[in-house]
Amino acid sequence: MLTSANLRARLGNGTGGAAPVVRLESIDNRAYQQLKHRIHQTLLDRVDLESMQRLSQEQIRDELRILVERLLEENMVVINDIERRNLTRDIQHEVLGFGPLEPLLADPTVSDILVNSSQQVYVERGGKLELSSITFADDAHLMKIIDKIVSRVGRRIDESSPMVDARLPDGSRVNAIIPPLAIDGPVMSIRRFSADPLGLEELIGFKSMTEGMATVLRALGRAKVNIVISGGTGSGKTTMLNAISAHISETERVVTIEDAAELQLQQPHVVRLETRPPNIEGKGEVSQRALVRNALRMRPDRIILGEVRGGEALDMLQAMNTGHEGSMATIHANTPRDALTRLENMISMAAASLPTKAMRQQISSAVGVVVQVARLTDGKRKLMSIQEITGMEGEMITMQEIFCFKQTGMDKDGKVQGHFCATGIRPRFCERLRAFGLQLPDELFDPNHRTE
Repeated sequence: MLTSANLRARLGNGTGGAAPVVRLESIDNRAYQQLKHRIHQTLLDRVDLESMQRLSQEQIRDELRILVERLLEENMVVINDIERRNLTRDIQHEVLGFGPLEPLLADPTVSDILVNSSQQVYVERGGKLELSSITFADDAHLMKIIDKIVSRVGRRIDESSPMVDARLPDGSRVNAIIPPLAIDGPVMSIRRFSADPLGLEELIGFKSMTEGMATVLRALGRAKVNIVISGGTGSGKTTMLNAISAHISETERVVTIEDAAELQLQQPHVVRLETRPPNIEGKGEVSQRALVRNALRMRPDRIILGEVRGGEALDMLQAMNTGHEGSMATIHANTPRDALTRLENMISMAAASLPTKAMRQQISSAVGVVVQVARLTDGKRKLMSIQEITGMEGEMITMQEIFCFKQTGMDKDGKVQGHFCATGIRPRFCERLRAFGLQLPDELFDPNHRTE
């Protein structure tokens, strides 16, 4: 039976005689990294990690603390109490977590972690990028952390497959790219997601939208209107999709399809599917399009695509047109009109022979509403526009804007000034909402009602 005492005994002495006293009263970052690497390597060489796995996380942390203290004494390393605590904490992170990234992953104010090299890590706080004090020992150390992340979700990264999308246990999305594609060493970006996904109420509190806009979005989610959420990188598309999907009925079966699973749906009846990259022989890939087709055989009430980026757009639109109402997807585009153009381009990837008019008819009959989100120059995320697709006029898809955010300028601190407002158009989907027992008040669409 493995006990704490047995585990410590496994460490042994291994010093091979008296070690010289190493005084590090105030160590610089390089010396600290060297000391941490040496202690960590000694632990790996002299501790049975397989036996440690039988202990609880808390027991392992306690044992690692004791073992680090012993190694410091053996090597006669003299450091102050703060550095001793930091060293113990960092060794625990190396063994149990993701090394230097752990403090950033534990910081709720950090929304993005951007590792440009082993010595340069940027973070995003409040929509603004700033250089952090976090560094890795070297490129090999960074590669080790990347490999630990991707291997946990069954992905791989090496010279033959130097790019990878993965996810952390909390759902945060990870992208990594290594040499020879990355010239200056391994590069990694982590898009953080809150453990408790933001709802429409929280977005109102952040002034990302008004109560009236949220009321409409809640109703659209309940009334099974097909929605496309459009926006640029980091604009909050996934957050918006999570917030709207929270109003899907608990009686419905929802199938989600993503490249790297990051959606956080709250309903009890959710089936989550994730694509698979090809193996080392270039075989075994499962694309989003294949998953969409398979999902149609799984008796879904709704299908939710994390992001439409290829030929699966055609299958998604056909699903929306054949009884899977209330389906949703996100797409990268700067305006609602651009979103439709991108959908059209993606359909042509899957059906090049389909006439342009037929493509646009598919889009206009399948998609009911386009929700446009954006990250403004001051880092704030806003719901910029809610537009309804009303049909076709000749060969053009017709749209009408229901709500918008009008930017009026910037103040002296660089903050964007503007207001949300209704355009005065009463949408056609109000009739559908009434069929679901949802009545929106007329004043909701009053253009004279503005909210800062």
